Formats: sequence, structure tokens, C-alpha cells
Amino acid sequence: MVVIALVALLVGVLFGRLGAGLPALDALLSSSDLILNLLMISVGISIGLQRGILGRLREHRAHALVIPVGVTVGSLAGGVVCSIVTGYPFTEGVSIAGCMGWYSLGGATIGALSGGAYGGVAFLSSLMREILSFFCIPFLSRHLNPAACIAAAGATSEDTTLPMMVKYAGEENVVLSVVNGAICSALVPIIISVCYQLLGA
Repeated sequence: MVVIALVALLVGVLFGRLGAGLPALDALLSSSDLILNLLMISVGISIGLQRGILGRLREHRAHALVIPVGVTVGSLAGGVVCSIVTGYPFTEGVSIAGCMGWYSLGGATIGALSGGAYGGVAFLSSLMREILSFFCIPFLSRHLNPAACIAAAGATSEDTTLPMMVKYAGEENVVLSVVNGAICSALVPIIISVCYQLLGA
């Protein structure tokens, strides 16, 4: 999946460089809002497919919410620090960090709001988080705890990195992993919207 995402990015860059003015490319760019809406529908479907997720939340109570709250706060704090270090505007810096690993929605949304350069950074930032989590999860499970494994994966803990959670965090923590991924995924568009409304004002 990571390879497919990288290939898609490179193909997009190639078309952007060579295909300026092509009717098909112009039509694709003009339908970016439709594509974003379809991505939003997809996350809703993903959450809806998780049967009994509300019951699991009640079963784990506050424990199920500690991880996604920590992931969200930590990601946004990291975005503030990175904005200061890189000189990026706070709107873009915090929004990029707030994607929490969801590269498809984050890259497309921020690209539509701030241009292709920031969209590319958002895409690569989230993709790198996903790739690094694959390498970090075994280490974190050995030296820290399952919550650290789930937190490192961010929004991907309910899908692409879930097999890693099963192997290294234990099947008993799969519910927490799915809940964390679902909550983080649901928060990503809200975070981006709030950042652009408040920080971009």
C-alpha cells in the first residue's frame, strides 16, 4: 500500500509537469471537491463497518479515549513546534500535523486550500508517519507498551497498521487500536477545517 501511494504521487507529479493544459487533467483538478467528498464518505463507511464500536467504547470507557486524545494533542503540539522550526505558517503547520497519518485526505484537502506544495508536504508527512510506524511498533512493544504502538500509528491504527497491532500489541488491544483509528480519522477533517477558520483568519 505504501508503494502504491508513492507510485501514485510520482505519477501525479509527472502529469503535473508534462500534462499542463490537458482537458482530462483540467477536468480532474476541477472535480477536487467531489473527490474530497468521496473521501469523507469513505471514512464514514469505514467507521460504520466497525460493528459494535459504540459498545466497545462503553466497555473500555475512558481508556478508549485516552489514546486518541493524546495522539491528537501531541500531533497538534508537534505541528506548532515544526511551524516554528521550519518557518511554515501556523495554519499549514498545524493542519499538516493534524492529518495524523491519513495521507490521502490530508494531502488533497490541504493542497486544495493552500496549494500543491503544502499538499505534497501533508501527503509525504503522513506517509512517512505510516512508514515509520511499521518500523517503530516492534521496538515500542518491546520497550514501552501497547498504547505507545497505537499512538505511533495515528489514524492508520484501524487499517494499514492493524496487522502490526495484532502481532505486537496483542489481540486484546485490537479494539483500542480500531477505536483510536476511527476517532483520529473522524477528527482529521474537523481539525483541518478549524485550523483554516481560526488560524487562517
